[in-house]
Amino acid sequence: MKTVRRLLYRDIVASVLFVALAFLSLFFFIDLVDELEGVGKGGRSTGQAVLAAALELPGHLYELLPIAVLIGTIYSLSRMAQSSEFTILRTGGLGPGRALGLLAVLGVVFGVLTFATGDYLAPASEREAVLLKARSSGGIEFGGAGAWLKERRRTDDGEHSYSVNVAGATASGALAGIRIFEFDADGRLVARIEAREGRVGDDGQWLLSDAKVAHWPRARSPQAEVRTEQHATLAWPSSLTAAVVAAAVLPVSTMSTLELWRYSTHLSDQEQASQQHQIRFWRKALYPLACLVMVALALPFAYMHARGGSVSYKVFGGIMLGISFVLLNNLSGHIGMLRGWTPWVAAATPSMVYLALSMAAFTWLVRYR
Repeated sequence: MKTVRRLLYRDIVASVLFVALAFLSLFFFIDLVDELEGVGKGGRSTGQAVLAAALELPGHLYELLPIAVLIGTIYSLSRMAQSSEFTILRTGGLGPGRALGLLAVLGVVFGVLTFATGDYLAPASEREAVLLKARSSGGIEFGGAGAWLKERRRTDDGEHSYSVNVAGATASGALAGIRIFEFDADGRLVARIEAREGRVGDDGQWLLSDAKVAHWPRARSPQAEVRTEQHATLAWPSSLTAAVVAAAVLPVSTMSTLELWRYSTHLSDQEQASQQHQIRFWRKALYPLACLVMVALALPFAYMHARGGSVSYKVFGGIMLGISFVLLNNLSGHIGMLRGWTPWVAAATPSMVYLALSMAAFTWLVRYR
């Protein structure tokens, strides 16, 4: 069995690596062409364009790894079935249960690789890509109304709520165009802070530069006046830590599974809509299991007779299955939000559907073919 394991694993891993490399080369070329359009604008060089395209590769690897596992495994098993190698292995004692167990172990290994890529390598490279874009373009504008954050805080006169708006980020990584609105327990505006830029400390305290503070009087009367203050630097205490702010202003692809969980919990605590981030958390948490589903989906191809089609037809079928899985995986999240599904149900449905299909096809082929 050790020899069988070595034969299967070596062939499948080589095929998966080849497919993954082919996909990454294609996506690198597409990203590079897109980045080259901005060369010469704002001092952007060709080297920066190549680096920006390279920084996108870990994110592409994370998204494409289950599909590469599916196509590579189908190609390897189909080739072995066509050359009768798999038939010989079956004759030598490789039963359906043992074959499924061997591939399940390989699927777990690919799942661990997917998790490590999605939680460590891809977020780090995405953050570097954002910083590179900020440095080359002189800053980043978040577009539209900017990024909004919310927090509530207990004070002497009741619970106050704070709405924070950030317009963008500077080339040095500081927040730009900060506006903070403070409301009392009755929902009345009591203060507004406008700052040119600011940074968030590790303890959650914001250090604002060139800040203008306006205080509205508590007793609203015709004689009451708005009091304004100007500060070169202003320390604003807040429960909005750097991790929460980064989650709000940076793309979701820069967040790990734990950061998604913390941010969705923060949104729930602040009574904000959190279902979208909860679904994203469960999708990211369950996505490595897709590799296990993909190897299970590829196993029935080993039991198809050579007359059932050449390897190219089976690989094409694998590509179609992979594309359909990606489409269903993305669609289930949107449907889950529209229909109000439980987040983990919306995230797990595609994998469960394809796992059931693969087991049904595997059982039918083993029993009747």
